[in-house]
Amino acid sequence: MTSDGRQNAKPERERPRVGLESSVERVIPPEWTLAAFDPRLPAVLSTPAMIGMMEIAASQAVQPELPPGAITVGTRIEVDHLKAVPGGTTVRATARLVKHEGRFLVFDVEARSGEHLLGRGKVFRAIVEPKKFTTQAHERGGAK
Repeated sequence: MTSDGRQNAKPERERPRVGLESSVERVIPPEWTLAAFDPRLPAVLSTPAMIGMMEIAASQAVQPELPPGAITVGTRIEVDHLKAVPGGTTVRATARLVKHEGRFLVFDVEARSGEHLLGRGKVFRAIVEPKKFTTQAHERGGAK
């Protein structure tokens, strides 16, 4: 622990390597479109669904280099949704680990459909132990 009460950063050898990358490709189902939330809206890929794909790509990129049993969870997103595509379109989300900020991992992310850049930005994730994380989340939510 540092003098100001913060946890020391993990040694570089215990962190996933900068440059790790992964991608997720999906055909957009109807339930991932805006129309699934409100039929008055167009049946185009929703921003939350696009960001979800980016988060999964980021998680998959570093999973092989995490400590045994550890996972990552999203903590912050900075993403621009630039173009719309309809349901049924194939979309690929890519994430690349670009740096460590304390206990956080920072990824550059983008989503594309063919040559079209649909969205881009940054995703931040933290390495956690799943049981402890889940217990703490349930305590905050009042679940038994």
